[in-house]
Amino acid sequence: MENHNPGVRCVVNTCHYYATGDHCNAQKIEVQHKNAKTSSETDCATFKPSMS
Repeated sequence: MENHNPGVRCVVNTCHYYATGDHCNAQKIEVQHKNAKTSSETDCATFKPSMS
């Protein structure tokens, strides 16, 4: 059984923390940029490329 963050949806299937069903297995996530005004001005600093 996978240990994903409930309520966090991730569709980036090239991320190390991606889990089937569009879940995130990271223990915590960090979203950046301070003072962003739109979602397009943010990014997931937790992203780590998948090795597979």
